[in-house]
Amino acid sequence: MNNIFVYCETEKGKIADVSLELLTKGRELAKRLDCKLEALVIGHQLAGVEKELYGYGADVVHLADDARLEPYSTLPHTSIVVGLFKEEKPQIALFGASSLGRDLAPRVSSALKSGLTADCTSLEIGDHKDNKGNEYKDLLLQIRPAFGGNIIATIINPDHRPQMATVREGVMRKEKLAEPKTGEVKILDVNKYVKDEDFVISIIERHLEERKIDIKSSPIIVSGGYGVGSKENFSLLFELASVLGGEVGASRAAVDAGYAEHARQVGQTGVTVRPKLYIACGISGQVQHTAGMQESAMIISINSDSNAPINQIADYSIVGDLSNVIPKMIKYYRANSK
Repeated sequence: MNNIFVYCETEKGKIADVSLELLTKGRELAKRLDCKLEALVIGHQLAGVEKELYGYGADVVHLADDARLEPYSTLPHTSIVVGLFKEEKPQIALFGASSLGRDLAPRVSSALKSGLTADCTSLEIGDHKDNKGNEYKDLLLQIRPAFGGNIIATIINPDHRPQMATVREGVMRKEKLAEPKTGEVKILDVNKYVKDEDFVISIIERHLEERKIDIKSSPIIVSGGYGVGSKENFSLLFELASVLGGEVGASRAAVDAGYAEHARQVGQTGVTVRPKLYIACGISGQVQHTAGMQESAMIISINSDSNAPINQIADYSIVGDLSNVIPKMIKYYRANSK
């Protein structure tokens, strides 16, 4: 088995953030395994895209450039990935857990009779010894919440290759190399992998809608949980976020209760964020939520329960009624930020 492959999503020639995050993680894994990091890009008008991928650690870039491959279509993309993987035999293959990745990765896994772990929150290299005494070296440890988020499971695939995983946007860091590098470009012959019948479905019309609420890019997030009490009480969070120049987030419990829109949901079934400051208001801190915000640079918890699990990961914990605490924070910040 050979190198680590990252499937890189594109939209009009732009590489998706989740793919750059996976390249950042991939080069860490490749260094640990002493192998190469390879990127696969499928689309159209991809000239020059390899330069950005080199900047995130790719040693080899495979390009399948054809007008028929833009926008994404399941069958031709699957044929190319499966065909290339059969030739190159990667030991690890990583995909974004986007709508595209969730469509493509299971099809590739099924065709190659390989395992696939979805929505990983961490990827590591480690060893494993089974109950028969068999030892496995340098496996991909695929870590993700399981059983409704009540436990953190480590999943391995010792018997089949490639070891495959999907990771949601924002879970991994996106970090360029300190010094630029160059690598190798391999142009793929699309007709070698794709049959005419793969294009039996054609996209007649396509509409893209930009996110109206984008909490992922906000440096400050004021997030509320079920403990906020009502949709009306969320107005306090919006006021604090406005004063601080941040955005408002919410836990799944708060969204399910109708206190906030789903686009604001942070956690395992929402958005993963890494702000400079995360203020958790009335959030208990179950693993389903903390999986999406625990990498924040600073976490402040406001909760009436001093034993709330969120306090275990918070840098600062304020025990009190948020209806009293937040107005004082707003007043103090306004008085001292002029």
